[in-house]
Amino acid sequence: MFDHPLNSLGFAKPPSETRVVVAMSGGVDSSVVAAQLAEEGYDVVGVTLQLYDHGAALAKKGACCAGRDIHDAARVAEVMGFPHYVLDYENTFREAVIEEFADAYLAGATPVPCIRCNERVKFKDLLATARDLNADCMATGHYIQRKVGDGPELHMATDANRDQSYFLFSTTPEQLAYLRFPLGHLASKAETRALAAKYGLSVADKPDSQDICFVPNGNYAAVIEKLRPGSADPGDIVDQSGRVLGQHRGVIHYTIGQRKGLGIGGLGDPLYVVKLDPALRQVIVGPKEALSTRVIPLREINWLGEAPFESREEWHLNVKVRSTRPPRTAVVRPISATEATVELLDPEDGISPGQACVFYAPEGSRVFGGGWIWRGR
Repeated sequence: MFDHPLNSLGFAKPPSETRVVVAMSGGVDSSVVAAQLAEEGYDVVGVTLQLYDHGAALAKKGACCAGRDIHDAARVAEVMGFPHYVLDYENTFREAVIEEFADAYLAGATPVPCIRCNERVKFKDLLATARDLNADCMATGHYIQRKVGDGPELHMATDANRDQSYFLFSTTPEQLAYLRFPLGHLASKAETRALAAKYGLSVADKPDSQDICFVPNGNYAAVIEKLRPGSADPGDIVDQSGRVLGQHRGVIHYTIGQRKGLGIGGLGDPLYVVKLDPALRQVIVGPKEALSTRVIPLREINWLGEAPFESREEWHLNVKVRSTRPPRTAVVRPISATEATVELLDPEDGISPGQACVFYAPEGSRVFGGGWIWRGR
């Protein structure tokens, strides 16, 4: 038994003796993972999370884990011949993700709920459920790679256009040891869809979900108003000296770096949102150079390096402060095991509390974790 070669998931036993729980959202990515592992002979168990009331106004047709997606996941399991379960995680999702999302927006931050969902729901409670099912590992359809060095390492996906490392920086070493990401090495999404067609999956041409699953059509403000009635009270748009330039329709409608839709045109040079003050109900605007940030405070740091984070006075890494921006050179200076100051060698515009700052190796694809930006510039 101990001489058996490692299977594709890294276990020294036949696939038929290797149980893997696949987190199935109903989309093409996780469906292909489940189908591929089933075809390879693994003992696959599909699990889909019901994250919110599909009949409520918050739900969006075609969103992640909405009613249609549960049906699609179940259909894949039926076609490929493995068991599939739907777990009710509505209360957990609301408490761990949606409530914080609303509170963060009300506090003038720009939250990233998909990271919190991975951290607090999928890679915590669902992972614990996988262990309860005696699974050897849990697989997902995320585009990221897990490689083995001195221990399991997190690496960017081969396809830079699909890479989801920004949303997975808080994955802990213990979780990484248990997780598998079978799609991370693929060169393009076209390969994933080709595999779906090969397995005869009905989701082969299903569109990707573009929005946060509980935010219909990307309308954050409408969701916040529903969760926190009265949160869209109007107030003043002011410049950095406090001079009133106009009126806004609620702080929750604005984000750091926003230029369009301010309703204060004709004042000379373009003005951008540089700060939000919910307590005073003020949107503070200024010139583009006022958005420039060089030093970023972080907390809740998750470190994925071998040496302890605080074992050095500084780490020379690349960092990404938004999912859509490329990594840039920085010096990370630990304050404690979970706090740090990041100094960007070249300033970045539009950095906002509530966003993540993710650490990358200066060369290569390795992800070293990251932390949360927690206060204004």
